[in-house]
Amino acid sequence: MFRKNQRHLQPALISTVQDLPERQRQRLEQSWAGVFFQEVFCRLQEDPFAVLYADLPSRPNVPVNLLVGLECLKAGFGWSDEELYDAFLYNVQVRYALGYHALGQGEFDLRTLYNFRQRLSRYSQETGINLLDQAFERITDEQLGAFELKTGQQRMDSTLVGSNIRQQGRLQLLVEILQRVHRMLSPADQERWAPILAPYLHGHPGWFVYRLKKDDFGPHIEQVGRVMQGLLDDLHAGYGERPEYGVLKRVFGEHFRVVEAHVQAKAPPELSPCSLQSPDDWEATLRNKGHGLRQGYVANLTETCDPDNPFQLITKVQVAPNHTDDPLLLVAALPNLVARTALETLYTDGGYGGVAADRLLEDHRVQLLQTGIRGSRLNPDKLSIADFTFACTEDGYPLTVTCPRGCQVAVERGAQKKGFVAKFPVAGCQSCPFQHAHQCPTRLRQRIPFYGLYFMDDKLRVTRRRQGNALFMKTKPNLRAAIEATVRAVKHPFPRGKLPVRGRFRIFGMLIGAALMNNVRQIHRHRTRQIRLEAKQTTERSSRISFWLSFQSFFRACFLLRLSLADR
Repeated sequence: MFRKNQRHLQPALISTVQDLPERQRQRLEQSWAGVFFQEVFCRLQEDPFAVLYADLPSRPNVPVNLLVGLECLKAGFGWSDEELYDAFLYNVQVRYALGYHALGQGEFDLRTLYNFRQRLSRYSQETGINLLDQAFERITDEQLGAFELKTGQQRMDSTLVGSNIRQQGRLQLLVEILQRVHRMLSPADQERWAPILAPYLHGHPGWFVYRLKKDDFGPHIEQVGRVMQGLLDDLHAGYGERPEYGVLKRVFGEHFRVVEAHVQAKAPPELSPCSLQSPDDWEATLRNKGHGLRQGYVANLTETCDPDNPFQLITKVQVAPNHTDDPLLLVAALPNLVARTALETLYTDGGYGGVAADRLLEDHRVQLLQTGIRGSRLNPDKLSIADFTFACTEDGYPLTVTCPRGCQVAVERGAQKKGFVAKFPVAGCQSCPFQHAHQCPTRLRQRIPFYGLYFMDDKLRVTRRRQGNALFMKTKPNLRAAIEATVRAVKHPFPRGKLPVRGRFRIFGMLIGAALMNNVRQIHRHRTRQIRLEAKQTTERSSRISFWLSFQSFFRACFLLRLSLADR
C-alpha cells in the first residue's frame, strides 16, 4: 500500500544531528548533503510512483523518496549496493541527505531496493513511461525556476557508455548460447541431446576457443550453426515460449543463413551492429569509434550554457543503443526541451546536423550552432551556395538572395515546385570575375537568358546552418566546449565509462542518478561561493566599523587631552 513520506518535514528535537556541536551541525547543513536534502529529496514528488503499489490494505511502502535518493547516491558516488547500504546505515552525512537525523531510524532490507527497481522496470516495459526520467525533469525544472537560471541557450553532447557484459568473440558467444539452451532443457531432453552438445559444455565458453587456431574458427562456426538449426526445429513445440529459445532464434538469424537446406555462416562484414552482443543484455549494440569497437549504449546530455547564469544544470538525459546517430537523439529531445524550457539556441558539435533535425529545429524556431559541419569540405577555390546571402521569412522561406559581388535578386519557386531558383541578369554576371574563372555555381540558361542558382529546401537549410556555423566559430568564447567537462563528471564514478549494470533501463537509471548528483554539486559549489562572499563582505564591514570606532576613540582621547591642557 502506498503512503507518502512526510516524516522529514518535522525533524526530532533529540537526535544525532542535534547532539552535534553548533559548528559541526552548520557544516553538515552547508555540505552536499544539505543541498541534496533540499534540492532533490524534498522536491521529489512521490504520488506518480503510487502506481507501483497495490491499492489493497497492506503494509505501507518504504518511502519512495528514500529509495530514489539511494539510487541517485549510488550512481553519483559509484557505490555498489553493499557500500550504499552501509553508507545509509552508518554515514551521518548520507542519512542527513535522506532526511534522517538519528542513527537506527528507517532501517529496511536491501531486497526492498531490488524489488523497487524491478517494479520500475516492469512498469516502464508495460507503459513506456520511465518514472525516474519524469522525476528528474520535474526536479530540474523546479531548480531552474528557484535559481532563476536562463534556459534560452543550451548545449548538447553524446558519449559512449559500456554495459556490464563480457567482451567475447563470435564463436565464444555462440557456444555460450548453446550452453544456456542446454540448461533450459529437461533432464530427458538433455540426455537426448548430450552426444551433440557435449563438445560445447565443458566449462567456460572461452575454454572451447582457447586452443583453436585462426583457421579453425570458420568450420566450427558452421558446425555450431547446424547444431542451432537442429535445436530450433526440435525444440519449437515444447520450448517455443521460453526466452532462451527466443535468444537462440535471434542469434541464428543474425549469424547464419540457410541456402538450399544448408546452413552458411555470414561473413563478419554482414553482421549488423544491432546483433546480440551478450545474452545478458539484449539491447546493447556494437559501434566502431575512437580506439576500436565499443559494446553498449550512447548517452546524450543537454545542459544550460547562458553566460549570465551563476552555474549550469543538466536539463535532459537520453540513452539509446550506441549505433544511434546523433541527429536522431536531437530529434527525440527537442520537443521535450522546447516544452519545458525557453530554448532558443542549441550548441553542438558537427555530428548533430541532418535533414530531419533541420526541419524540426525550423518548426520550433530553435537555432543550431555547431563547431563543425558533417560532410565533405567545400572547395576553397570555388564559390558555393554558402557564399550567397539569403533573406528569409520567419518560416525559413527564401525571399531574396545576394551574390558575393552584391547583386540581389528575388527567389522564385522552380517549375516543378520542388525547389527554388534565383535568376541573376546576364549583363551583371558576364562582367563578374568569378564567372570568367568558372568559380560561380550559377548556370546559364539560353532560352530565356539568365544565370540561375538552383537549390532545394534541404540544401538551403544546410547552407544556412553552415553560415551560422562560420559566424559562430569567429565568436569567443565557445559555449559548447564546457559540455565535455559535464560529460566527464557524469561518467567519472564509472571506471573507463563502463557501468556496473546491464540493460537500457538500468543504464538510463544510473545516468539519471549521476546527472542529478552533478546538478547537486553545481548548486553546492554556487552556495559555497555565496557563503564565502558573504563572509568576506561581513569581514570587510567589521573591519570598516572597527576602523571608525578606533578613529572615534582616538579623536575623543585627543579632545579630552586638549581640554585637560586648557584647564591647566
